[in-house]
Amino acid sequence: MSGWFTLFTNCRYVFDGQLVDDHLVISDETGLILKREGYIGGEAVDLDDNIIAPGLLELHTNGANGFHFTHFEDDKSYGDKIDSIARYYATQGVTGFWATLPTVKGEEFQRILPALAPREIASSASLLGAHVEGPYLHPTKKGAHNSSLFQACSTPVASVYGSSNLSSSIKLATIAPELPDSTNLIQDLSSRGIRISLGHSTATLDDGIAGLKAGATCLTHTLNAMPPFGSRDPGLAGLITLPQTYSPRPPYYTVIADGQHLHPNTVALLFRSNPKRAITITDSIELASLPDGNHPGHAQIPFEQTKKGTRATIAGTDTLIGGCIPLQESVRNLMAWSGCSIAEAVGTVTENVAGLMGIDGQGGRGILKEGRRADLTVLSEKGEVLQTWVAGHKVWDKEEDMILADEDKDKRG
Repeated sequence: MSGWFTLFTNCRYVFDGQLVDDHLVISDETGLILKREGYIGGEAVDLDDNIIAPGLLELHTNGANGFHFTHFEDDKSYGDKIDSIARYYATQGVTGFWATLPTVKGEEFQRILPALAPREIASSASLLGAHVEGPYLHPTKKGAHNSSLFQACSTPVASVYGSSNLSSSIKLATIAPELPDSTNLIQDLSSRGIRISLGHSTATLDDGIAGLKAGATCLTHTLNAMPPFGSRDPGLAGLITLPQTYSPRPPYYTVIADGQHLHPNTVALLFRSNPKRAITITDSIELASLPDGNHPGHAQIPFEQTKKGTRATIAGTDTLIGGCIPLQESVRNLMAWSGCSIAEAVGTVTENVAGLMGIDGQGGRGILKEGRRADLTVLSEKGEVLQTWVAGHKVWDKEEDMILADEDKDKRG
């Protein structure tokens, strides 16, 4: 790209849940966002009144395009698959993702986790580390997990995950806070800088509060694999209604907005409860983008899986496995179902995620502020991803992609 910087004009950008009418300046040398004034020259990009948002952040994804993060054969082929899915995520406006490993055997965790250490991937979304969803979960809220592989919270984490992975790959862990010794486990992991989310749980509100006091800061796929929000017993989901003045602070909470895991009205209710703490996730699996029908299982699910539209289940059952839509579609669903603005919806996959994971400071992500990474996505008014930029460079353009696809089709007759 020519010049030392790029100036985006004729656009609006997302900041703190609002659309700001102004230009944006980024450095293609440092890959950071610059001050918005005092620059002459560079390359000007007219965005035709479209919207610039921070690059979307995938907090909870198990895979897509036929690849599940448990599909490990060897380091080389696994690394290639990670690179491939990272390129796919960039076409969806995603510039950073955490790879979720569901409950598998300890030797599987230890074999796979070293390959999920954070790294940059050329012209693609960055791998930001791993989310370990298990094995410290409640067996009656197992969902699609294999409860025979669950562990007591007294089981040393190093023996499950491997000691080196605790300081390198693992950035987020889901734990059921009602389990014996869960408080010590949460304190141990959070003291290592690992974020703790509460989920796959039968916990009461009081159990959840104890989890927050121990160091947890999030809920995993709220109202899925946990008790319903009751009139007299709000359960774990009741934590999201805690006042902002409460100590510790109310948790962030993730929501699957695919129309399968939660009713659209439930998604709207959850979002409106605390928009600044809501996080939209896909919980996507390898069946996302694959054709309908039966597909083989993997290390987490040793059974056939059935995909029908956006619904994926263990074959012959109604047990949901995960999501089948991309993150940008989840954002559009949230807008449609809650009536929120595009800026508010985008906040649930950018600023809120970065806030939870502590990556929104200088040089960080998820917020369009001077000194942060110039990881951007250009959106239409309806929330469709038009362009993706990583560290100040455009890595994907919908219009260019369509032209190339048409040219390729013509070549093949």
